[in-house]
Amino acid sequence: MNRLRLLITGAGLLLLAACSGPSDQSATAATVDTAGNGDSLPAPFATESSVNLSKVVGWPDSLSPKAPEGFSVTRFAGGLNSPRWIYIAPNGDILVAEARTTPHKGFGANMVEGSRNINKDGGANRILLFRDTDNDGVPDMTSNFMTGLNQPFGMLIIGSSFYVANTDGVWKYAYKEGDTRISGPGKKIVSLPAGGYNNHWTRNIITNQAQDKLYISVGSGSNVAEHGMENEVRRANILVTDLEGGQEQVYASGLRNPVGMDWAPGTQTLWTAVNERDELGDELVPDYLTSVKPDGFYGWPYAYWGQHPDPRMKGAHMELVRQSLVPDVNLGSHTASLGLAFSKGGSFPAPYASGAFIGQHGSWNRSQLSGYKVVYVPFKNGKPDGKPRDFLTGFIVKSGESEVHGRPVGIAFTKSGYMLVADDAANIIWCVKANTTR
Repeated sequence: MNRLRLLITGAGLLLLAACSGPSDQSATAATVDTAGNGDSLPAPFATESSVNLSKVVGWPDSLSPKAPEGFSVTRFAGGLNSPRWIYIAPNGDILVAEARTTPHKGFGANMVEGSRNINKDGGANRILLFRDTDNDGVPDMTSNFMTGLNQPFGMLIIGSSFYVANTDGVWKYAYKEGDTRISGPGKKIVSLPAGGYNNHWTRNIITNQAQDKLYISVGSGSNVAEHGMENEVRRANILVTDLEGGQEQVYASGLRNPVGMDWAPGTQTLWTAVNERDELGDELVPDYLTSVKPDGFYGWPYAYWGQHPDPRMKGAHMELVRQSLVPDVNLGSHTASLGLAFSKGGSFPAPYASGAFIGQHGSWNRSQLSGYKVVYVPFKNGKPDGKPRDFLTGFIVKSGESEVHGRPVGIAFTKSGYMLVADDAANIIWCVKANTTR
């Protein structure tokens, strides 16, 4: 393990405390540079840290999110219980993990990530299976695929095994194609640190092209290490293991809350959407989409957006600040950019045929709401080729106010080419079809 990994994952050796409190709250915020180079980032505390909680009012039957011309949006499924993440099985079955944030010790009003609907339990804690046999965007069959889970999130099928990432670990179960329910005993192959600040309970998993590795995303246990780095062991990382959970390594570190992960089509480059830190002002810190370099360090908690030191760390570990990598795409501050899926196989026509779709769950720490939409980042030759553009909007009821219809999170493309978007606040799965989709 190199020195960087030792400092980040062996955090128990670093008994650091973060201080909060503005150094200057009278300055006017600059405009965030959406081109991604960070040159226009404002100073920390250029604006006060706001608490602006959205109020979810749901979707009237007559309304749905708005997609660009040439696309239709319909309800794939409704009346769910916090549908958070979506996985498409190799045979085309659609799996949806239902779980939600739960209050924990020290959970304050400013740790809600925009929701006034936090419940005392973890939601359904189950996985639903939907089957759309005629590919019309309406499920023909629904079943309880798994129940009794512990805040499930990431799901994966490799051969005869089904993997699910609960908040406290990755489990492996026997599976055969076409199963509509898993009830047999499973095996916990990886234990993970549970709980965490805001929605950092989510654990995502994907595999590589060879299907011989598991990549596991684990968010930080705090905003900016205010509980000490001993609380952050194996957190703010993407971990990698074999399929039995052995030989675990840190694939990349300093990623405050990496949630969505996907491979850029035609490449072997892993990408992730990262939910950045709070309480530095309206325009800090930008959430981002980035390629993930093996052994790369992305700054948390010592630096942000490359080598900008976080003032709350008081100059700690400047050697790590100097190693911090600049992300690829600025997604806007406090947008809670969580979902990620690349368009594949001609699912959508140009100009949405080759790029990344990001589900932005929405802000709580900004004076005006940000996020609450799905954005699209065009790619060319495996790299971003333009700024993010709105794709699915209409979640905010009225601009400048705090009522929202719902909150988009997980995104997936079905085998037949349409997009599914999990709206966990409105308990709906949305279906987005291009008029030319087969």
